[in-house]
Amino acid sequence: MTTTTLYSDEGSIDLHVESGVATIRFGHPKSNALPQTLLESLASTIQHTGARDDVRVIVLRSEGQRAFCAGASFDELVAIDNPGDGKEFFLGFARVILAMIGAPVPIVTAVQGKVAGGGVGLVAASDYAIAVEDASLRLAELAVGIGPFVVGPVIEFKIGVGPFGAMALDADWRDAAWAERHGLYAQVVPDDEALDAAVHEHAVELALANPDAVRAIKRVLWAGTELWADLLDERAEISGTLVLSDHTREAIRKFKKG
Repeated sequence: MTTTTLYSDEGSIDLHVESGVATIRFGHPKSNALPQTLLESLASTIQHTGARDDVRVIVLRSEGQRAFCAGASFDELVAIDNPGDGKEFFLGFARVILAMIGAPVPIVTAVQGKVAGGGVGLVAASDYAIAVEDASLRLAELAVGIGPFVVGPVIEFKIGVGPFGAMALDADWRDAAWAERHGLYAQVVPDDEALDAAVHEHAVELALANPDAVRAIKRVLWAGTELWADLLDERAEISGTLVLSDHTREAIRKFKKG
């Protein structure tokens, strides 16, 4: 069965379920950035799909080839003019991360291109990420006067405080080999064809495995994250306040011009 949710200018989310494998594909014309509406729909789709009796594994993908996810919508970021809206903006990725780690079934993510900002949080919240060799990553939040506060906990949980700190304080790109070495990627393959094959093979294996064992592994993997709803709420408030500072406004202005 296939259902499709479209948002025209706001992007799209497609859901396809077959033989226990649910493929969720999101897309946006601006390098698969995720505006608020799309984030809300993605979180809801992951939550409801994971609860289905006919789903054993979720595959998360995005449209196109050049970018997996450019992070949150920059257009929405620059439009924030009060702390409440700022907090709500940053809570968008928090809700997706909580839906991913809280899903009772594993999430296999296919990374076919570059990953920036909040997109790194999606990769880290995956249970198993497979990427092509060109899928470099970076956290660029500090470059626009804020920091990766909302996605930080899940990235630090996955790769440790040292590598996370390096990404947070240095907005340079890290290549796929670095990401695999530090545990963001479970597997790196040469190209899109190899990616499709590897994702399909691993998803089918998980769908055929003992579902009780797979679900138990999922719970073990994310043990210790039970209070993250409160943590990410606090982090979103920090970012929502920082985005209104004079320093951040000036950094955003320069970033737009550059």
